Amino acid sequence: MARVIVGMSGGVDSSVTAWLLRECGFDVEGISFVLWEARNRRNPAACCSLEAVEGASETARHLGIGHLSLDVREEFIEKVIDPFVDQYTRGLTPNPCILCNRHIKFPFLLREAERRGAEFIATGHYARVQRNSGVASGEGSGNLDTKLKKSIDAGKDQSYVLYGLRPEELRRLVLPLGEYRKQEVREIARAMRMAAAERPESQEICFIENNNYAAFIENLLPSAGEPGPVLDAAGQVVGTHKGIYRYTLGQRKGLGIASLEPRYVTRIDSERNSIVVGQKEEARIRGILVRDLNWLSAPRDDRFRATVKVRSMMRDRPASVEISNGEARVAFDEPQWAPAPGQSAVFYDGDTVMGGGVITL
Repeated sequence: MARVIVGMSGGVDSSVTAWLLRECGFDVEGISFVLWEARNRRNPAACCSLEAVEGASETARHLGIGHLSLDVREEFIEKVIDPFVDQYTRGLTPNPCILCNRHIKFPFLLREAERRGAEFIATGHYARVQRNSGVASGEGSGNLDTKLKKSIDAGKDQSYVLYGLRPEELRRLVLPLGEYRKQEVREIARAMRMAAAERPESQEICFIENNNYAAFIENLLPSAGEPGPVLDAAGQVVGTHKGIYRYTLGQRKGLGIASLEPRYVTRIDSERNSIVVGQKEEARIRGILVRDLNWLSAPRDDRFRATVKVRSMMRDRPASVEISNGEARVAFDEPQWAPAPGQSAVFYDGDTVMGGGVITL
């Protein structure tokens, strides 16, 4: 019987993941991470709150599996919180879920699997891992030719935030929810009378209350809110911003400028501490540069066609890609809405994740 370490957040997805793997014959043990609980006392849906860890422990007892919690607050601050604040104050738009997956969740899951003699790790992400020989019955790791695929539920697909997986993490990863739809997962949890069955799904960044990231940054870095000019495309001052970390490309609301026509953020210049605004079409971008590349299924040629996703809640779009000097130049067939520096671009070959990197313009 193969052993698997399941990352359990206390939510319905990771709870059902643990149950499915137990039913498939795995020896299952759950692990929860204490990340930033002090900020989430009023948000039990947050995956890093103390309430969430307690919920995961309750679910583990209900399922009859082992469970432990791991305090990684120091590492989380260093690898996720500090870069998040730093990048926003430099006019970038980071994705903290990707940072957390890449630097905290999967490395620590793999480390704990090594310590406990587990062959596999698992999470409740909606994506699929394809192997030439399966591990559904928990009988071994099979062939090392492993690919990351989209979920069958297009509305819940989370393959975008997993592009940063390392090869050894992907080879040992099991993602059972990739074959299910969200409603089916809820129904399983209700049928099993899990405490998490009706737990609300958080749509916020886990460590930020009320989705107010500006207040979070100001609390950690009071000097961040330095005002500066809002410029039009001709370079004329049309207003004053309250700190560039409050803005992202494509933003329309909260600009504080008077205009007969809607204006959108089209550029953030951190060196000059300025925001540039323009018409809607000016926020549509055809070409982007992608750095810090990570390949899960590397392209055979330096030039290739792919579909590319530049934010988690969008469809991947067709583009031509050219790799040079470790960077990817992407030319979309049609201009895309406001791809922001700091966000990630992920490349797909059909439903297979090829890899991805960080956007710069």
